[in-house]
Amino acid sequence: MVPFTAENPLDLPNRKCTVGCPNLDALLGGGVPCASVTELASESGCGKTQLCLQLLLCAQLPESRGGLSSASLCLFSEPPFPLRRLQSLSLSFFGTNDPLDHIYVRGVHSADDLLATLDRVDSLLSNPPSSLPIGLIVIDSIAALFRSDFDNNPVDLRRRSNLFFRIASKLKAQARRHGAAVVVTNQVVDVVGSDGGVRVGNYAWLGSSGRRACPALGLAWANCVNTRLFLSREEEEVVVAASDGSSEDPERVCRTRRWIRVAFAPHLPESAREFVIVREGLFGLLGS
Repeated sequence: MVPFTAENPLDLPNRKCTVGCPNLDALLGGGVPCASVTELASESGCGKTQLCLQLLLCAQLPESRGGLSSASLCLFSEPPFPLRRLQSLSLSFFGTNDPLDHIYVRGVHSADDLLATLDRVDSLLSNPPSSLPIGLIVIDSIAALFRSDFDNNPVDLRRRSNLFFRIASKLKAQARRHGAAVVVTNQVVDVVGSDGGVRVGNYAWLGSSGRRACPALGLAWANCVNTRLFLSREEEEVVVAASDGSSEDPERVCRTRRWIRVAFAPHLPESAREFVIVREGLFGLLGS
C-alpha cells in the first residue's frame, strides 16, 4: 500500500494538458494539471464524459499545442464505452482515426477491481506498449464503483473510506512519479435542508437542472482530489421566429445551457465559463 502523505498547497502544478479549447484552457490556467488528481463532478448529461474523451485525444497533441505528446489510459465503470463518439472526435481533432491506437481502454467493475487494476497500471506506465509514454489516466466514473456495493453502517463506511484513500494515494503516487494528469468523474447528490452541510472549497452546493446538488461520496473523497470542477446544466425557453419567417406565432423552444465552474483548486480562483457541446467537440463561450 502506498502511504498517504500530506501535500504542500504551494506546490502548484506547472505542466498542463489542454482541453482542446483556448477559452476553457484560460479558465483552468492552461489546462488540466499534471502530477495531480482533477475531479469532474456533475449530474448526467452535463458533458463530463465528453470532456474526458476530448482529453484522451488532446493528450497526444505536441507540447507546442498544449498537449503532452503522450498516450492515455481510460478506465470506465459504466458500459458501454462511447467508442463511436471518440472516433467522431478524433476526426474533428486529427482528421483520422489513428489517434485511437494510443488510447488504452479497460472496464472496471468494483472499487476492489479498480485498486487491483491500478496495481497493474504501474508496469504499463513504466513500460508503455507504444512509442508514446502514458501521460493521462481517466477514470469514468469513480462514484459508480461506490454507490451500490456499500451499506450505511460503520463497518462498510470504514471500508469505503479506506478504499478512497488507497485509490487516491495510488493515483497521486502514479501521477507524481510519471508526471501524468489524472482525471476522475463523479456524480452528484441532492442537498437537503437549509444549508449545504459541510463546506468544501468555494461552495457548499451548486445548482443544476433546478436542483441544489453537491458531488457524491462526501467529505472523505473530497479530501482525496486536488482540483474539483463542477459541471451544470439548465433548460431555458427561448422565443424564435416562425418557420415561415413571419413575426406572427413565434415558436418557443427549449435549449440547454451548460457551465463549468472551479469548485476548488490550489492554483485557480473561483470562476466559471459557459460552454457548448457540438459535433466537433466541447468549447467554451467568449464573454460568459
